[in-house]
Amino acid sequence: MKSTSIRLAALPAVAVLSLALAACGGADAGTATGSDNADAGSGASGSVKIDGSSTVFPMSDAAGELLNEENPDIQVSVSESGTGGGFEKFCAGETDISDASRPIEKEEANICKKEGIEYTELQVATDALTLVVHPDLAVDCLTTEQVIQLWEPGSEVTNWQELDPSFPDQDITLFGPGTDSGTYDYMAAEVIGEESETTREDYEASEDDNVLVQGVAGTEGATGYFGYTYYEQNSETLKALSIDDGNGCVEPSAETAQAGEYTPLSRPLFIYVKSSSYADNPAVKEYVDFYIENLADIAEVSKFIPLSEDLYSETKSRLGTL
Repeated sequence: MKSTSIRLAALPAVAVLSLALAACGGADAGTATGSDNADAGSGASGSVKIDGSSTVFPMSDAAGELLNEENPDIQVSVSESGTGGGFEKFCAGETDISDASRPIEKEEANICKKEGIEYTELQVATDALTLVVHPDLAVDCLTTEQVIQLWEPGSEVTNWQELDPSFPDQDITLFGPGTDSGTYDYMAAEVIGEESETTREDYEASEDDNVLVQGVAGTEGATGYFGYTYYEQNSETLKALSIDDGNGCVEPSAETAQAGEYTPLSRPLFIYVKSSSYADNPAVKEYVDFYIENLADIAEVSKFIPLSEDLYSETKSRLGTL
């Protein structure tokens, strides 16, 4: 697990954003403008504890760093134990906010209810789950069927030519998120199939996406998958695969994900805010309000795909229910 500390390739952009926010008092955030709830710089103090998805980690981390520049009395701690691990801590009352790369599951929601944890789900970005390969591999596009064939439970595919005779005669080394990851859950349920709860097991697993990046970049014939942010930050050492879901090969990008063209690998990303923390802890309220008010800019500098205007309006409306 990693506590908050900006480790983004986009760090200069974060600094630029902090200057822009200071100049306009944090009131102008592109699409995310004019939140009635925002109260950054109000003089609140205290701590905010966040855990969960490694995919959402950079965005929540950046929000904390930027807020801290305006109000150093608020201490934001962001860790990444995976979406499932984050919900375990959240429903046990150990955290104020849970980062998630999938919606909370019924069993998790029942545990929260049993423990008296009430919460609000806020979508903060859109993601394009990205399959990457070693940059020297002569493979550029996979069909959805080939992705399933490669990652489905019990798969015995170990060479690229087993997926397509035109592919290189190269052994495959697989890297992927661990079973506590919402990215893992999404691949299993939404890509492989609704009845699947698992993927193949013979791969190098980690909850830290940076470990997966390093594994694929350093291993000939390797492939793996994680959120689009981590590909963008490492595009010089990785190659992203296009996906053909029946309408030709489509590259992962902000445009294709927002347009619904990058199927079935585009997905929503969330934070879950504990109602009592928002109501009783001024630091949590200030952090969440700042996060949502400046959502579009925070997404941009963190290399996430910003919400559409309609989705952002829905997030603001949900924040109002807190």
